[in-house]
Amino acid sequence: VWNRGVEIFKHHRIPQRLPVVPTYRPPTLARRCLFVQTRLNMSGRPGGYSGGPRGGMMSSVDFYRRIPKDLTESTSLGAIMSLVAITIMIVLFVSETYAFLTTNIATSVVLDPDTTELLRLNFNLTFQDLHCDYASVDVLDSLGTNRQNVTKNVEKWQLDSNGIRRIFSGRNREVKKVVQQEHSASLEEMHEDGVHAVVLTRDTIDEFIKSHEMAYINFFAPWCIWCQRLHPTWERFAEEVEYEEMPVGVGTVDCVEQADVCRKYMIRAFPSLKWFSNGSNKTPDYKGDRTVDALVDYATRMVHMDTKYKDWQKAAADKGEDAVKPFGREEHMGCQISGYLLVNRVPGNFHVIANSVNHNLNPSMTNLTHTVNHLSFGEAHRPVRMRRNLAKVPDEYKQFTPINGESYITREFHRAFHHYIKVVSTTVDFDKSPSVPTYQFISQSQSVHYRTEEVPEARFSYDILPMAVVITREGGQWDDYLTSLF
Repeated sequence: VWNRGVEIFKHHRIPQRLPVVPTYRPPTLARRCLFVQTRLNMSGRPGGYSGGPRGGMMSSVDFYRRIPKDLTESTSLGAIMSLVAITIMIVLFVSETYAFLTTNIATSVVLDPDTTELLRLNFNLTFQDLHCDYASVDVLDSLGTNRQNVTKNVEKWQLDSNGIRRIFSGRNREVKKVVQQEHSASLEEMHEDGVHAVVLTRDTIDEFIKSHEMAYINFFAPWCIWCQRLHPTWERFAEEVEYEEMPVGVGTVDCVEQADVCRKYMIRAFPSLKWFSNGSNKTPDYKGDRTVDALVDYATRMVHMDTKYKDWQKAAADKGEDAVKPFGREEHMGCQISGYLLVNRVPGNFHVIANSVNHNLNPSMTNLTHTVNHLSFGEAHRPVRMRRNLAKVPDEYKQFTPINGESYITREFHRAFHHYIKVVSTTVDFDKSPSVPTYQFISQSQSVHYRTEEVPEARFSYDILPMAVVITREGGQWDDYLTSLF
């Protein structure tokens, strides 16, 4: 092209008025490179031509086309959009990675696969106004099970007035039946020579206790079978006391006619044999055999202890020492019952009732106010691996002891609380290994009224559901994570 231009320039007639003398300059290397680059841009491939049919076909399938130079110029708006895009990509990357690393808790409901026949029930209850001697744990269920005064794996603690455990009453052993004495003579025949056991009323009992240095009083109810058997023995005992000239006044109180007197002295069971010394009641009450000899022996010991106590008091006063603490111990009615039961996996209940094989309970004085220190189902001690898995479960899936620490106060006579419990098996399956099932439950409680002649009971009714809850942990999948990133 350059040479052709030179030839045209040589043969062209130039007006004389233009003093132009053309000069030939050979092309430099830079100009030749610019020429080659221009041809490449026009054809799309080295050696091709933009106008040829072959060059146009090759250009149409180019996947890596160049951006026009005017679009590659950097601007402030482009920089802002680039920074926004980078920020969005970083946020999306972090959020997708966090979602992949985070695990979710999932639950499912299946039929309970547990085929064991028995289920462990753990309990720890405090009764603020029930004596351990009268507390009985009974179990009943829909299969006909009826176990009264369950003694195995059950312990009792007597409480003081502050609700603190004071005396270990041992395991709930079978209560020994007291010996009842039979008499050939009837009570009427014994009264032919006079009544030796003084009948006391609300007007005479206080004066009777004050007028006698020591007094021994039988609080009874006419309908009580144990009281009926004791009447002849008590009258014969009063005769023996008079014959021995013991400084003891023997009396009786009918708790049906003198109900206010029996409420004053907190008579909860019939018969109740109370010893008074110098106007005050000495506890605990007598609970031994009900024979004349046994009663006389008990009275003799109490008189002897009272005499020794007075001698100690006199000796301490002569020496200027503090007074000797009176004999006997304070007896509070509170009792803590703890242990576990093995119950059938069917609807049933266990209840704590005031009961005794040697007494008839006074229904109007039975107060079953209680506190649930602990109540749960299943094994009491869980393996370490299970405890670690349970620590990762949210609280809404850990209703294993929902009524722990709850108190149920009875404010009226002839009432007691009943608890209705729904139990569901729960398995935590985090590591795909065999797991010991736990048991969640919900409870509804309400105060129930009893008839006048019925003794109230604190009842815990349970129903084990045939369904089971399986708690699993779900995490992200690698393929979903990679797909969401790219």
